[in-house]
Amino acid sequence: MTYKQSGSDLERFPDCDGLRKLARSGGVGASYDEINEAQELAYNAWDEPDRTRRNMLARKALARSPLCADAWLQLSKLRNLSDIQRREYLLRAVCAGELAVGERRFAEAKGDFWLILDTRPYMRARCALAQDLWYSSNPDERIEAIAHLREMLELNPNDNQGLRYILLVWLIRTDADQAAAALLAKYHDEVSAFMEFTRVFLAYRAQGDCEKTRDMAAKACLANRHIPRHLANSELWHKASGTYSPGRESEAAWYAQELGIDWFCTHDAIEWLSQCTDREPKRNRDGETLH
Repeated sequence: MTYKQSGSDLERFPDCDGLRKLARSGGVGASYDEINEAQELAYNAWDEPDRTRRNMLARKALARSPLCADAWLQLSKLRNLSDIQRREYLLRAVCAGELAVGERRFAEAKGDFWLILDTRPYMRARCALAQDLWYSSNPDERIEAIAHLREMLELNPNDNQGLRYILLVWLIRTDADQAAAALLAKYHDEVSAFMEFTRVFLAYRAQGDCEKTRDMAAKACLANRHIPRHLANSELWHKASGTYSPGRESEAAWYAQELGIDWFCTHDAIEWLSQCTDREPKRNRDGETLH
């Protein structure tokens, strides 16, 4: 298949219908080897510090195989795109990723996505699409965004991408507390600070101050004693650095950034949590004494 040498990427390369036709026909760019060659170019684009060259490599990848999801994903970050244009790049990225995996392998790999390397471009693209839908602030698109993450967690219950944390925030933000509680129950073995404090949050919203919720708060504080203080000070809500260490202030900053506003909007929740914290020994689960 020969592609136009001029025009925008969205004009030069196939749309979703064209991608499906290419996959069905097995034409140039649809073979396993061609998709892998395109993926190597996309990986090179990731490592390229120069933005112009990075985008050039993404286009070169699409010229080799338009079924390269990561190349579409890279170009969705172009400057000065309209909302409609960015959405179209992301839709093509998801479509390309799904077609590259193939219908049979897609069905067979359910439950083990991400562990299979070829599924990762699709998962990255679908996560980006879900986030684009969510941040549109359109209620219907937010419901669609939540549905994407739910389905992705079915494909990959191990959740190497950390989608469960994003989904919990979105469910709480849309007042879907029962769905959020069900998601927490699904990951009941996880005792991370994010999950523990979110369990406390939902329990307090449902039951208020009682022995059970106080006990839950004390347990959560063993995971990270810093979180109540970060929640109580809104100036700390935007101090997250992008990385964190369990039990440390960096983790507390991340949690407050994600759910601080929801604790704040729940009547007396932060004050109640701070009081629960003051009653307990100042130690984290790892035994660290805090001063």
